[in-house]
Amino acid sequence: MDPKHIVIFAFQLSIICTVFGYGLHSSRNDLLYLWRRPGLLVKSLLAVFLIMPIIAVVMEEVFEFRRTTELALVALALSPLPPLLPTKTDKAGGEHSFMVALLVTLSLTAIIAIPLSGLILGWMFHREFSVSLGKITQIVLMMIVAPLLIGFVVRRRWPKLARWLIPVVGRIANILLPLAVVALLAAAWRGIWSAFGDGTIFAITFFVVIGLAVGHWLGRPERGHSVVLALASGCRHPAIALTIASANFPDLNFVGTVLLYVLISAIVGVPYVMWQRRAECPPSPPPATRPP
Repeated sequence: MDPKHIVIFAFQLSIICTVFGYGLHSSRNDLLYLWRRPGLLVKSLLAVFLIMPIIAVVMEEVFEFRRTTELALVALALSPLPPLLPTKTDKAGGEHSFMVALLVTLSLTAIIAIPLSGLILGWMFHREFSVSLGKITQIVLMMIVAPLLIGFVVRRRWPKLARWLIPVVGRIANILLPLAVVALLAAAWRGIWSAFGDGTIFAITFFVVIGLAVGHWLGRPERGHSVVLALASGCRHPAIALTIASANFPDLNFVGTVLLYVLISAIVGVPYVMWQRRAECPPSPPPATRPP
């Protein structure tokens, strides 16, 4: 195994550990949270699977970005399951139960919804978006569904083991993730550098900001719902995006653009997370002064 594959494996392992850790302290009520709120369920599916793909294609039609940027945005818009959603929602004060339920729902729905979204976009904009159902199913099951459900089962059957595993798994994820991201960016810096220019940074930033705004607005009036749906709408899974882009245009190299998206979405998400943290914990008023 070459160094690049080791780095990618470490990145994937950190995501699996993060999702597994959330399964360790999730209950049956968490898994059913979204299905007991049909209005929120519909808005969530519309934001992730329909509105954001349409926005990506409209951006492609309106602006004149370079070809790899336009196609990468469409592929990213068709790629739900933000891999770092649990970490970000924790920091921003999102609703834990909604995050878990949304992660499971998007995972199971993605297997059908991604090809369906591709067909709808192809019909609306008179172009074809083919999707490898087998590869997407493999990514979804291995990186999201399986670790989350295994963690849930461990918590139900062996609660003492789950309590012991939670901090251990958290430490592994917290160590592996930053190291893997830095190593991955360093290994692919040439591809990332080639993605600069021609409006690529603007296109990615605009897409992420619009995603955050759409999700935040549709998640109202509950702030905890807005936080989760905003991050789910603006942040997409790079592995699924590369799978879709490579299947449709094998002669183009999308690695640099997709990795640049990962970097920019992380940076753009920071002000939003900080804003929501301040909204959750507003500054305390100054102490009242006693009259003389």
